[in-house]
Amino acid sequence: MPAVTAVRDIFSYFLTFVNMEQGHKVDFRLDRILGMLSALGSPELSVPCFHVAGSKGKGSVSAMLASILEAEGLATGLYTSPHILDYRERITRAGTFLPDGTYLHAFSALAPILEARDPSAFAGGELPSFFELSTVLAFLCFRDSGFGAAVYEVGLGGRLDSTNVVLPEASVITPIELEHTEWLGRTIREIAGEKAGIIKDGVPVFTSAVHPDALEVFRATAVARSARLRVLSEEAGLSDISVGLGGTSATVEFRDPAVHSGPLELSTPMIGRVQAENAALAMLASRLSTFRPSVGSCVRGIARASLPARFEVISRDPTVVLDGAHTPGSIRNAIGTWSSLFPSGGVLLFACAIDKHHAEMAGMLKRCFASVIVTKPGSFKPSDPAAVAGSFASAGFAVTLEPDTAAAYSVAILRATSTGSPLLVTGSFYLCSEIMKLRA
Repeated sequence: MPAVTAVRDIFSYFLTFVNMEQGHKVDFRLDRILGMLSALGSPELSVPCFHVAGSKGKGSVSAMLASILEAEGLATGLYTSPHILDYRERITRAGTFLPDGTYLHAFSALAPILEARDPSAFAGGELPSFFELSTVLAFLCFRDSGFGAAVYEVGLGGRLDSTNVVLPEASVITPIELEHTEWLGRTIREIAGEKAGIIKDGVPVFTSAVHPDALEVFRATAVARSARLRVLSEEAGLSDISVGLGGTSATVEFRDPAVHSGPLELSTPMIGRVQAENAALAMLASRLSTFRPSVGSCVRGIARASLPARFEVISRDPTVVLDGAHTPGSIRNAIGTWSSLFPSGGVLLFACAIDKHHAEMAGMLKRCFASVIVTKPGSFKPSDPAAVAGSFASAGFAVTLEPDTAAAYSVAILRATSTGSPLLVTGSFYLCSEIMKLRA
């Protein structure tokens, strides 16, 4: 066991275990994490919570839910992934770091279980993964902090995700698309089945999904588990959506007066039309959960919620936007926002992990950009910049291939400055992380 005297040491130690975020294979199962949690007094059951899954938007909705509960006066833990600059971003009090002593104390409870590093001591004869260990750490931190609520974002899928050991007050599922097909299935129906695995017996579930196949799976699962399903498109109407560099606002009318009677304006500093939907979903789920925060707490909480690298403006001279979009659906949302704010296009810096659908994303980005600088998304995940460059060239882009991320960013900034154009950095949260490190 290495010496652990700072939170970064915890992160480094956890990285010595299997890490799916770096493309490693691991046997998905819940008995391994449940065994650890049982030995620790079942901390996952100590704080009432929301559980949030989905292909896109789940991080934003999680942040909004946590901010709503904080505005209501409930100290609220928030567990999300990945982090951009600091491991502590994953485990916070509604976005604010906990005292370092809280992370270290939680690790001291977990460490004895791991010290022998004996695979036979864990279910399946396999050591726990980085994400499992991070999830256990979050449960311990939130219990030790005496929080009144928590929000857990699913890492991958839902049914066998490490977070799916909680018994939530409500389950929330954002839109579904084809993602992580090597693990979750090759059709929307199969992937929705994995996401639907977070639906618990008798626990209400809320979704903003719109794909018919996904909704069919959610409806069937909800019926089988006697869980009330609320679909955002059937529960709320959005109008007067306004998107600017300062954030997003919309007028929402909920059909159930138990949520709110009459039109209500919601505003969030998060940028994009989809954030209006995320805000409406967060308010719907929170108001109809057992937490039942006030309407005022919902409005205030949504207005305060933020999350890095979700169409985040990090500079105005030149304008630089970071967006961790890494799926066709999230790229579609990003370019929709981009085209409304910057109709003349701009400069594009792109990188993605080796398992992403870069050819499809290149075709979509051609709507807003004529040229691209392709690079690596750092070294945390495997990537193939040459293959990505080939996809963009096939889509009709003028391509500059610069595998060195720092050099690529310098090229992009020079191009944006010399042409007076805005710069979009997208394709990977890990690329966004590298850019933030370069600017630090």
